[in-house]
Amino acid sequence: MKKLVFLVLSVLLFMGVRGQILTDSNLPIVVIETDGGVAIPDEPKVLGTMKIIWHSDGSRNYLTDIDNPAFLNYDGRIGIEIRGSSSQMLMKKPYGLTTLKADNVTNNNVSILGMPEENDWVLNSLAFDRTGMRDVLSYELSERLGQYAPRRVYCEVMVNGDYKGLYAFMEKIKVDKGRVNIEKMDETCNAYPEVTGGYITKADKSTGGDPVAWTMPGYGGGWWGSSADFIHHYPKPENVTTAQDQYIKNVFQRLQNVASQHSTAIGNGIPSVIDIPSFVDFYMIAEFSSNVDVYSLSTFFHKDRKGKLRAGPVWDYNLAYGHDEFGNRSLYYVWQFDNVDNNGPRFFKDLFDTPTFRCYLARRWNELTQPGQPLNYEMVCQRMDEIDAWIGEGVVRDNQRWHQMNNHASELQSMKTWINQRINWLTQNIGSYEGCADVDLPPLVISKIHYHPEDWWAIEGDRLEFIEITNNGDETVDLTGVYFRELGVTYNFPEGSTVAPHEPLLLCSDSLVFMDYYQIVPFGQFNRNLSNKSENLVLADAWGNIIDQVHYYDSDPWPWEADGEGAFLQLIDLDADNSLPENWTVGYDFVSVSEMAEATEIRIYPNPAIGMITIVGGQGNYRITNVMGQTLMTGMIHGESQQVDVSRLPSGLYFITIDDRTKKVVVR
Repeated sequence: MKKLVFLVLSVLLFMGVRGQILTDSNLPIVVIETDGGVAIPDEPKVLGTMKIIWHSDGSRNYLTDIDNPAFLNYDGRIGIEIRGSSSQMLMKKPYGLTTLKADNVTNNNVSILGMPEENDWVLNSLAFDRTGMRDVLSYELSERLGQYAPRRVYCEVMVNGDYKGLYAFMEKIKVDKGRVNIEKMDETCNAYPEVTGGYITKADKSTGGDPVAWTMPGYGGGWWGSSADFIHHYPKPENVTTAQDQYIKNVFQRLQNVASQHSTAIGNGIPSVIDIPSFVDFYMIAEFSSNVDVYSLSTFFHKDRKGKLRAGPVWDYNLAYGHDEFGNRSLYYVWQFDNVDNNGPRFFKDLFDTPTFRCYLARRWNELTQPGQPLNYEMVCQRMDEIDAWIGEGVVRDNQRWHQMNNHASELQSMKTWINQRINWLTQNIGSYEGCADVDLPPLVISKIHYHPEDWWAIEGDRLEFIEITNNGDETVDLTGVYFRELGVTYNFPEGSTVAPHEPLLLCSDSLVFMDYYQIVPFGQFNRNLSNKSENLVLADAWGNIIDQVHYYDSDPWPWEADGEGAFLQLIDLDADNSLPENWTVGYDFVSVSEMAEATEIRIYPNPAIGMITIVGGQGNYRITNVMGQTLMTGMIHGESQQVDVSRLPSGLYFITIDDRTKKVVVR
């Protein structure tokens, strides 16, 4: 009997000290053990192990599966530290961690809970948030607007046997193809064009230890005064060079200059400096949530090489949607860039006060609040209910441990009521979009894409990439300000450039190699390379209005011959919907789409070839030349088709000319 009493007391004491004992969950369970059980400091990171119990089929997760490899999403080494600023004041700590290989030094790029492979991660403690969803909801809404936001998965966490509660396992903001997809830099990138990017810069406080790079004046006061401090996020402050520091600082100064002048000139005004859609969407989430810190703190920007400055990704939205732990600033009836508190740099208000920019804000707001759209009240409430159902039992355990989420249901309802008030106020105060409702767009069509060329002798195939754009109209098109809107391939058409009616132009990845290989002078050279897997090419005017868009893939139903087999994607008809794969074929030469439709079809197969080829549809003499223009073979086509033996030709690209019509053939 005494033993039983002692056992019960031990369990009660354990629960009183360590909180609710977790045995199983509908959420992934993250179990962290530091080496020797040492406490986790602010910095530096300490070593440990992490196991993530996750039944990927959606079934329940049990702590007893801790040693079952079949249910471990991750089982390996980590370095871990406490992160955050004001959130560190709380008993429930946020963490930053790096996945490591067994040597405890080498970063281990892995996929965590379905997120793309990387090594830097965040365990978001959902600080100050009694709903447990403000951050997660904001990132998801930004994502639904088409912008990158850190991916996240709810989980429950234990550290050294101590139940820590409900968290969001998240991506850290960093340069990576799966995260902020911009060009990487090093200390040698000090001259044009390398010095132009990529950068991640943030307006923030320096409590994290990073030095202030520069300060920009603001219009308001508030906790952080009437100015905004800017900090280098990438390159890191200790790595950024003087030339890089000066370059990106000048970009922000140029933004301030054109915004203060309310200049909408395509060539040298606001549209020439910033990517309008990313800034508009940043305002959407910032103001929809009435985030009290936004614009001054945790406000990120990024810029790709030779690209425009972009706003985002969004970060740190726990003081929003009517909740402010340190006052009463998340009001539904204020503009956060103009509320005399944490207004941020002046360019945010100056942009809003520019009529054309504000028109695009109003147009986007009207679009996003329609039924079925991301910021529609019913849609937001539906998503909140779905999230709440998913994290419900985790909220109960977390509240038993920390008492942070008291009155959870009431808090959730209050948040919904506030959102309804906020939507109504914004709709009444954002202004008219009549001036930008109907925009005339040029009839430009993406008509060819060579995303995965074969290597050419010692030349890598990436250097042979190209994109063809055709003017499918009867008038010359002024290309000033036209650019590729999405991160990946970067190209901005120079001021004053034009394309004639029904004429194509070619953009390539390497002008010198392109001219040597294709014997054609390209219109221009884009920065970076096309993806060999999938890429969303969005051609837009200076204000971000979509002119044409093609999202290609290297898999069915897209033509497989374009995936490293010598062919490129070619639109069959300029008037066809080029977003549909069935409207694309493959090509090997530069006959335009209109010429292809008019000309008698000459077919060569197989192509690529190993020995014999068959020519169909031609009559008379043929001539086979190499890329240098040297004639290697000649002959006569008899009848409707002719077989030709090309086995003696070295592997490479060749041109077959028949009656002044030329086709390409690849010999392996």
